[in-house]
Amino acid sequence: MAAQASVPARRHRHGRPIAHRPSGAVLAIPIVLGVVYGIYAAAIDRAGGQVTGGNIALGVVSGVVIMALGVGLLSIQSSLSRERRAAAYGALFGVGIGFLHSLTGESVIRASGMGLAFGGAMFAASFYWFYTHEN
Repeated sequence: MAAQASVPARRHRHGRPIAHRPSGAVLAIPIVLGVVYGIYAAAIDRAGGQVTGGNIALGVVSGVVIMALGVGLLSIQSSLSRERRAAAYGALFGVGIGFLHSLTGESVIRASGMGLAFGGAMFAASFYWFYTHEN
């Protein structure tokens, strides 16, 4: 017996869509970004000197953290409203940029300001994207 056309494809809990599992192609984006981020963090920390175990450890840990946060954000983004989703992308981007800027030896206040500025710009850009490309 055929199902009716009004049967929903996904079930919702309390009016919110259930988080879905991202595809392999979508998961490649945070993985590649995590690898590039880790290499860049290690290069900044090295500052033109010799490669040490500390540089490599910093690059691996920071790359894995950014990668895990990106994959986590991708897995829950469908359950977030567009404002919260834009804020999450802005926070992730701002923290990432602020951390990279702090590795250059600048003050904590300047690195925090750079993180806030870039995070705010990412919030505005992602909110605009979500607002114009969703129903």
